[in-house]
Amino acid sequence: MLFEHILFTILAFSLFVIIFLKMIKKNDTSYVIVLSLQAIGIAINFIEMIFNINLHMLIKCIAYILSILLPIFIIAMEKKNINLLEIINILKAKIFLFFGDNKRAKLALIDLISKYPESYNGHKTLAQIYEKEGGMRKAIDEYVQAIDINKKDYDSYYKVASLLNDLDKKDEATQMLDNLLLKKPEYVKASQLLGDILIEQERYKEALNVYNEALKYDPTNYDINYSLGIAYTMLNDFQNAKMYYEKAAEFNTLLYNSKYSLAEIALIYKELEEAEKYFMEVLEDEELQADAYLELAKINLIKGEKEKAINYANIAIESEPKKITDKIKRDAIFIPILAKLSMPINVELEDEKEEKKTKKKTKLNKKEIKSKEHLEQMSEITRKLSYNDIKLLKKNIEDKNYEIKFNSKEIQKEREE
Repeated sequence: MLFEHILFTILAFSLFVIIFLKMIKKNDTSYVIVLSLQAIGIAINFIEMIFNINLHMLIKCIAYILSILLPIFIIAMEKKNINLLEIINILKAKIFLFFGDNKRAKLALIDLISKYPESYNGHKTLAQIYEKEGGMRKAIDEYVQAIDINKKDYDSYYKVASLLNDLDKKDEATQMLDNLLLKKPEYVKASQLLGDILIEQERYKEALNVYNEALKYDPTNYDINYSLGIAYTMLNDFQNAKMYYEKAAEFNTLLYNSKYSLAEIALIYKELEEAEKYFMEVLEDEELQADAYLELAKINLIKGEKEKAINYANIAIESEPKKITDKIKRDAIFIPILAKLSMPINVELEDEKEEKKTKKKTKLNKKEIKSKEHLEQMSEITRKLSYNDIKLLKKNIEDKNYEIKFNSKEIQKEREE
């Protein structure tokens, strides 16, 4: 029994000294936690030895775990380049985050990466905190540090590109995404973001190429198919746009943006019944509802059904008074029924109400709004054309399809070079 106590004391004290020297060498106070636990185990052994008592087996096991097994485990893991203290510090930071103490979490991580500059998890966790707080530049710096340590951290590549885009550094974001897609072409989110940036820059043919490449890896992706519809829309290639909007609508029946676009394309081609069908479905969407009612009013005016048109237009006005009133005033098609519409008297007051309401329900992004407005404008322009003119328009677009596809291949070659 005495021999066991002596052996335990020598081994435990030796391990205590080793851990203490590690703390001094690395200047890392995190080792204090381990030293404290070791001290508890050594104290249990001394109590048993000095007072000559036989402690419960469970307490003895705890003493061995704390004083011998724990430090041996830490030393073994560090020999395998697994820094348990780094894990402990990150865990500590995450506990602070859980309780909403961002400041102490950041301090813990800053302390960690100052001692261990190569701590990939330290840099990445700190970047995520900065990003949540809106410190985009600091977040970018930390994500870049994480990428330097782990070249295969494609998520951080994407995060940097996304943050650069938010900072309106489009060229840097594009370059980052190009590099990412060269390393991991199947990263569809990166293709989506790159395509969106290209659309914003009105580089529609390049966007087509990016989206089509992404489609190889995820052909049933709603966002990619919908984005292809938008890119073709902006090129006035409504035949191809329709094809991709239909696919998008098939892959996600609960998102109505693609159906609204299909309705507008049907209007452009004077396919009134099809347009009406889609607009009726779009009425389920709160954000698009007012515009859908207004478009249904136009369809019924074209069909000569004035009472229906008045009813639909008034519902649209009631839903979004300022916005719909402005649209009605700009469109000559409503002149025959203008006197029977419930136009708001105090437009400024309605504008304030509408602004608050719009903030709550806005889901459309920039490219969607741009595409929607373009389709509405084209619908208004083609309304004045005859059916023969529409047939000619279709033929011209079909002829241009070959040119667009050819240019897309040329762009792909240039990007690969």
